Amino acid sequence: MHQNRRHFLKTTVTAAAGGMLVPLAEIKASELPFVKAKPGYELVFMATSWGYDGSIEDFCDLAKKDGYEGVELGWPGSDLKTQERMFAALKKNNLQFGFLCGAGEHDSNQHLSSFIKYIDAAIDNSFQKPLFINCHSGKDYFTFEQNKQIIDYTVKKAKSSGVPIYHETHRGRMLYAAPIARNFIEKCPELRITLDISHWCVVHESLLGNQKETIAMVLDRVDHIHSRVGHSEGPQVSDPRAPEWSDALNAHLAWWDQVVERKKRKGERMTILTEFGPADYMPTLPYTRQPVADQWGINVFMMNLLRKRYQ
Repeated sequence: MHQNRRHFLKTTVTAAAGGMLVPLAEIKASELPFVKAKPGYELVFMATSWGYDGSIEDFCDLAKKDGYEGVELGWPGSDLKTQERMFAALKKNNLQFGFLCGAGEHDSNQHLSSFIKYIDAAIDNSFQKPLFINCHSGKDYFTFEQNKQIIDYTVKKAKSSGVPIYHETHRGRMLYAAPIARNFIEKCPELRITLDISHWCVVHESLLGNQKETIAMVLDRVDHIHSRVGHSEGPQVSDPRAPEWSDALNAHLAWWDQVVERKKRKGERMTILTEFGPADYMPTLPYTRQPVADQWGINVFMMNLLRKRYQ
């Protein structure tokens, strides 16, 4: 009986998300005209392995099958066999890739040392250079100067390696809030950003309508997007296809639109990771911890929505 109930809940939620809720978002996707892209503009969608329980081989096969051009993966560390498997799976599926790097130490000097080690290993690996490095950078409780050391190193490393390095707007990290990010932007002219603005919706308990000048400054530094939709009380709506989240979805589309418009005008590559997460980022039902929607299905939906909007 317990299994039947879970099956009923799962199929009911999936049917609702996959059926009557899709047309709303598809209508939204066709409303905005965009500038004609200059030569060099390229739209690359990345799949996330976050929440995927299978092998790296199966993950890459599935990402390719469902239409992604690339993947974003955590750097696997010093295990050479793991590296070999990862690069073989990427090559087999002709997938582009970026790496996520960061550090977790609470002491700022140890944190910087680990951060540099992971950045260097991910870029200077013996297989292939990534499209980019996305950083979970610093800590929200480090001083400005302690966090700035990380930015300074990545600016130098990006120039010497030719690999772009971006810093993510993420809770708990150096760019955890909009005014904090503005301070870094004003004092670090070469800072480049991965925009996961869903985090700021939570931090500021709003869709950021009262910080338009700051958000505009941030959007002008964005080179990579994590396309998760947040809201004023959480970093992830239950399902972006649901009509009750239309305001949140449209707010995020408006921010992403500005980044893509700039990339089209300049003729530059635009990379987008579809990053709706698993439980407990994904809301769950009490007692069963059954996710209320299908994570992979939502991410594929976001890819198709944004491809139609931005191609």
